[in-house]
Amino acid sequence: MRGGDVGAGTAGSVSVCLVLMFLTYALLTGAGLVLDRERVGAAADLAALAAAARAHQGEEPACAVAVETASANGADLDDCALDVHTVTVTAVLPSSLLPVTLRAVARAGPVHDPTEEVE
Repeated sequence: MRGGDVGAGTAGSVSVCLVLMFLTYALLTGAGLVLDRERVGAAADLAALAAAARAHQGEEPACAVAVETASANGADLDDCALDVHTVTVTAVLPSSLLPVTLRAVARAGPVHDPTEEVE
């Protein structure tokens, strides 16, 4: 055995382990961001659908139900606009892993004939 080779295998093994740990962390962080993005997207979609069901009552009632729906799904409503009977909402959600805020926009139209009365 030569004295210059002592510990070379240990250094190589530690290097490989560190690279694998970094890649695992990066993969899990990416997966967490995808899940957060899906959560805010679902919250925006549901808020837009709920608001569209109340669009015939006006912007205030439609946006109020959108705020409640987004909140029930863990997001905050950043914007809500009613254009005739089409509602556009923007939901925001802080990332659970990184210091960023995720944003999703959703639009929904009338779920019924706007001229008919809905209970």
